[in-house]
Amino acid sequence: MKLTMLYSFLKSDIEVIEEELNQAIDSDTSLLKDASLHLLEAGGKRIRPVFVLLSAKIGNYDIHKVKNVAVALELIHMASLVHDDVIDNSDMRRGRKTIQAEWDNQVAMYTGDYMFARALNYMTALRDPEAHKILSNAIVELCLGEIAQIEDKYRFDQNLRDYFRRIKRKTALLIAVSCQLGAVAGETDKESQKRLFWFGYYVGMAYQITDDILDFTSTEEELGKPAGGDLLQGNITLPVFFAMEDDRLRRKILRVHEETSPNEMKELIDLIKTSDAITQSAEVSQRYLKKALKQLDGLPASRAKKSLRDIALFIGKRKY
Repeated sequence: MKLTMLYSFLKSDIEVIEEELNQAIDSDTSLLKDASLHLLEAGGKRIRPVFVLLSAKIGNYDIHKVKNVAVALELIHMASLVHDDVIDNSDMRRGRKTIQAEWDNQVAMYTGDYMFARALNYMTALRDPEAHKILSNAIVELCLGEIAQIEDKYRFDQNLRDYFRRIKRKTALLIAVSCQLGAVAGETDKESQKRLFWFGYYVGMAYQITDDILDFTSTEEELGKPAGGDLLQGNITLPVFFAMEDDRLRRKILRVHEETSPNEMKELIDLIKTSDAITQSAEVSQRYLKKALKQLDGLPASRAKKSLRDIALFIGKRKY
């Protein structure tokens, strides 16, 4: 089953979000507009806007109010991807050239900044200072996570706590506040807002761990970028931590550097794929998903709640 089937009843509202995203990145400056559209038209799962909409539906849903939060969250995510590609010097994203590869680093950095700024424009439409504080704190944590990732590159002596703190900041918190701010926009009670925050947090942790697994188990065609790219760029992910428990694999992993040849990387990826590291990582992801589902127990029965549950289960099984 496709992910979109799990929230098909949101189809018309998702179309509203897509139209609003197009308007959000519009600019009189053709270079800025072209660079922004380049990423927007590459697609994406739009999972953060979907979480905003579903969480808002737990309360009093008004698409004209909620869309501003959904667009803001997607723009922040897109901006972080643009900046990520500059930091990682990545050439491919979602099956097409990155902005920095198509233009250059300067264009990419300012395009990312523009998306961040437009996100703040949209967020101010929600006249709730507490919501603004929630989002600004999440952006601060996101930036700290990006810096931590730079500092931790090729640092093979880091521990699991470093990894979990990094993915919390880089991925989980933005999904958590997508759910929380959707609930705020939907004017749900405080208890529901809290539950949806933690639901998003646990789903976000599982989502990133699954991404890190897929970096080894998927093909370049499925990923839209080279397989094993995270390790080659020095990013130590959960499967790598588990793989390093095997002395033979550890010795090979410690030799990875920016100039490691494609053949050497392929051999290493194959070894990690066939080790217990993938299964162990998947078990950790499942534990986070169980915690996420438990948070939903305290919410009233609804179509939106069922979709949130189905999406969480899908994330645990996704292959792309």
